[in-house]
Amino acid sequence: MREIEANKITAQVKRLCMEANYDLGEDVLKAFKDYYAAEESPAGKEILEQLIENARIATDEKTPICQDTGLAILFIELGQDVHLVGGDLNEAVQEGVRQGYQEGYLRKSSCHPFTRKNLGDNTPAIIHIELVPGDKINIKFAPKGGGSENMSRVVMLTPAVGRQGVIDYVVNLIKESGSNPCPPTVVGVGIGGTFERAAYIAKKALLRPIGSKNPDPELAQMEEEILEKINKLGIGPQGLGGRTTSLAVHVDLVPCHIASLPLAVNVQCHAARHKEVTI
Repeated sequence: MREIEANKITAQVKRLCMEANYDLGEDVLKAFKDYYAAEESPAGKEILEQLIENARIATDEKTPICQDTGLAILFIELGQDVHLVGGDLNEAVQEGVRQGYQEGYLRKSSCHPFTRKNLGDNTPAIIHIELVPGDKINIKFAPKGGGSENMSRVVMLTPAVGRQGVIDYVVNLIKESGSNPCPPTVVGVGIGGTFERAAYIAKKALLRPIGSKNPDPELAQMEEEILEKINKLGIGPQGLGGRTTSLAVHVDLVPCHIASLPLAVNVQCHAARHKEVTI
């Protein structure tokens, strides 16, 4: 059994909040540069160049990549041999989010659904915890903006639509979304499970590094096919036209009930922010 102080988790979450909003991941920057080289539209090329420059300024000046610094989403793998001391895990994480958004001068976006009153500290964070073997804690932090989240969907398809029906739904959703999710997007696709499980795996799929290959050959082929179709839509960077509508499509699949075909599409904006730490 390994003891970990709760305040250590708070400190790490605080750091992740700020770094994720200031420092765009190398995988995203590489994707910007690769697509810039291949983009044929002058407007699309100019937008990609501005996104690269925006990321540089954000890192250099420690200022948010985007004014929408998102709701705080955390995926935590908790080692079964960890014993937390000095506090509980949930409150340690929430305090880290409070401190990170306050001290990092990050916009607080959490509000009451009906009154729209801002809660003032960007909590409660959305926390997903998975118990795993070992004596470590892995924390992945991914702030999620409202524009891209609003374009995301969960649908219960009929099993008869099959693989092609899933592909068509994803491509049509991106087409209908247009410029709303601030393209070029990253598209997380969760297939199977139940209503809520599909949504979970779709969002978690966004954390996979852009440019990585799906270990399942069937899903890897599906990702390539969907991405190709999306980038033929002509929406382009920021919806101004071009071949770069999405940087990547990440698909995850789990078994489902014989009578259903759950599908979730979680759309991420061009600022595909994510940071992680292992304690």
